[in-house]
Amino acid sequence: MLMAELDRRRRTDILARYRPYAKQREFHAAGASYRERLFMAGNQLGKTLAGAAEAAMHLTGRYPNWWQGRRFDKPIVMLAGSESYELTRDGVQRLLVGPPLNEADWGTGFIPKATIRATTRRSGASGALDSVTVRHVSGGASTLLFKAYEQGRGKWQANTVDYVWFDEEPPEDVYFEGITRTNATRGAIAVTFTPLKGLSNVVARYLMEKSPDREVITMTIEDAEHYTPEERQRIIESYPAHEREARTKGVPALGSGRIFPVTEEAIRVEPFDIPKHWVQIGGLDFGWDHPFAAVGCAWDRDADVFYVTRIYREREATPIIHAAALKPWGAWLPFAWPHDGLQHDKGSGEQLAAQYRAQGLPLLAERATFDDGTNGVEAGLSDMLQRMQTGRWKVFSTCAEWFEEFRLYHRKDGRIVKERDDLISASRYALMMKRYARANNGNANWNFTARKVL
Repeated sequence: MLMAELDRRRRTDILARYRPYAKQREFHAAGASYRERLFMAGNQLGKTLAGAAEAAMHLTGRYPNWWQGRRFDKPIVMLAGSESYELTRDGVQRLLVGPPLNEADWGTGFIPKATIRATTRRSGASGALDSVTVRHVSGGASTLLFKAYEQGRGKWQANTVDYVWFDEEPPEDVYFEGITRTNATRGAIAVTFTPLKGLSNVVARYLMEKSPDREVITMTIEDAEHYTPEERQRIIESYPAHEREARTKGVPALGSGRIFPVTEEAIRVEPFDIPKHWVQIGGLDFGWDHPFAAVGCAWDRDADVFYVTRIYREREATPIIHAAALKPWGAWLPFAWPHDGLQHDKGSGEQLAAQYRAQGLPLLAERATFDDGTNGVEAGLSDMLQRMQTGRWKVFSTCAEWFEEFRLYHRKDGRIVKERDDLISASRYALMMKRYARANNGNANWNFTARKVL
């Protein structure tokens, strides 16, 4: 009898035994600082498990001693859902309540059985629940409502809630409806998924649109402590090559549309001091609504290896601001720039390139071109890709935003998607004009009009 009772308690209160991995703990802790969180991870690494454990804590008010995330000190209303009612039942509901088709086992999920006061069923999907009433430690009861994306945004409009958990990637309109439901309460949004849909608007919101209210945590197969090294390698090799980074690293899958189909490991290097005899050059990509971007690059001419060593990216700022940020890179460093630098500002009538020169930034005299005077985008990207594939293109590991763009740079219907490519473009201009790169010899008085590396 004693063993049976101990087993019953173990099965009906698994929340008490939840011990997260480091990345799961990072996801939980981020809730204290960010209203919107995305836990982007590979398949079967524990992202949904973490989402369920946290949801149960908020519904019950039972937080462990190690908890550093947000706390709700009163009962809450929560929305939780996935793509369909069947997937919501088999994923979110199963982890929170227990096996959906065996009511006797309800209470063996992360919501402890002793805290479940009532449930209501949903018609049309066997075993699916519509709601769960959960006892909160402060007194009173929390309400958990199950939803499905297939209902459309209209079905997510009825409630003002404290917390929304999207398990699997929601459509953009459903996602924003979830945010709207939490505006009055300053509630929280948690999203857990593997990014198999590529660079969707929801993914781009987290990866490319920085906000003090938003954070993304990425978990790779290397962070999953329940796999041995041999098991990890076997799992990686089981996936098609074009899906491996999404399914094992949580990197958005772009498939055959990816412009640079090489691994980050192939081009990433740890920072080092640039040898004095190497030549260097900067690259600029002008922007306002889309960010202005700049890169600093070094060229080892002996080995013909081109390095991206530092970056700068900022939107909606003036030439004064950008120039002030870049001048500390060195008055000796020449900057390559694109053809739109010849355009005239509608307000002042002055060329963009001239505005930056007026702020003391050492731009090259002419726009970026190849040796033969052409400036084709495809030719530049081909040069970059060939260098990546042959070990002649490297990027310092500190250039995090450069790698963000690298992961997401892709084609759609055969055409380059000209979005979120600012640092990539600045790098391409620098590579095109590498003949004008120069060594840092401490001489700030440099004629950028004609001299090039021979």
